[in-house]
Amino acid sequence: MVDQSIAGPVMASVSEGDRSGRARIVILLLCLGLAAAGFLSLTSGASDASVANVIGGRLFGAVPDDAALSARDSLIVYDIRLPRVILGMLVGAALAVSGAVMQGLFRNPLADPGLIGVSAGSSLGAVAVIVLGATILAPVTVLLGTLALPLAAFCGGLATTLMLYQVATRRGQTSVATMLLAGIALAALAMALTGILIFMADDRQLRDLTFWQLGSLGGATWAKIASVGPIIVLALAAMPFLARGLNALALGEATAGHLGIPVQRLKYTAIVGVSAAVGASVAVSGGIGFVGIVVPHLLRLLIGPDNRYLLPASALLGASLLLLADAVARTIVAPAELPIGIVTAIAGAPFFLWILLRKRGVVDL
Repeated sequence: MVDQSIAGPVMASVSEGDRSGRARIVILLLCLGLAAAGFLSLTSGASDASVANVIGGRLFGAVPDDAALSARDSLIVYDIRLPRVILGMLVGAALAVSGAVMQGLFRNPLADPGLIGVSAGSSLGAVAVIVLGATILAPVTVLLGTLALPLAAFCGGLATTLMLYQVATRRGQTSVATMLLAGIALAALAMALTGILIFMADDRQLRDLTFWQLGSLGGATWAKIASVGPIIVLALAAMPFLARGLNALALGEATAGHLGIPVQRLKYTAIVGVSAAVGASVAVSGGIGFVGIVVPHLLRLLIGPDNRYLLPASALLGASLLLLADAVARTIVAPAELPIGIVTAIAGAPFFLWILLRKRGVVDL
């Protein structure tokens, strides 16, 4: 049993002051912002399809006489844009929450699934299925069907994360410096193996892979949502239960253990959750960077580091930002489409540099 007279002040120190009221207000505003971003994304695009007509036809079975619901509008809104909006929400939330969990797990503000190799490992698994799915991996793809790609990405991310954890952990202690360096090495190795697979790809696969690696929600379909949606939703549903453990872990593993936190179980659960969320996201959207590092930092400035509020807020803001980035990607060069990974990199890279400059007393530039 933990002495509450000790645990109370210790846990309060993690929150750096009570910002729970502000956090609740911010989360409410983020819910409204996500609804607005979803509507904007649903109405944005090169086509002038009427969303109002489609909604009226779907919900009420009728529309005004002077604005008859067309099959074209229904196809564009319901079968193209709506799956894209839902997939964008899932991927944005998954990447942002995964970034927040990784930063809390490794107690480092620069930890990110992309920076430490998880995304590269997921990409390797997905590319292996795309290139070898009709040859060496044909039995696997036939057996798993549409689940082959997200499961391969999940396994690639999980394998990379477990190797990273084993390399960086000695005698139950995780070295942050070793973790970052090992992550860079593992990411380079995964990228090299991915390069070999790309070299083996035919012209059609090469074009698909080149565009896929830049990140895009353009291939969103209801079938893809059905294949990766449950994985992402389950991972996102499990991560809030890690919040109190991550708060305690910020004080050190020994202190967290004395407070009754099962540290090893917390680490493994976080690793599996992040691998599942990132792997499934990479499988359907390709490489989308900086969401996992920008969103948690921005929210910490607003509501503090308490993961009880940081994790749900990250999910909402990550989903909103990715929808806005996708809307920009679809309209800035219409009727063509800019890869969404380029948009997030252009917006996220300057913010990342600002983080480094802001923490120049901690990070050796």
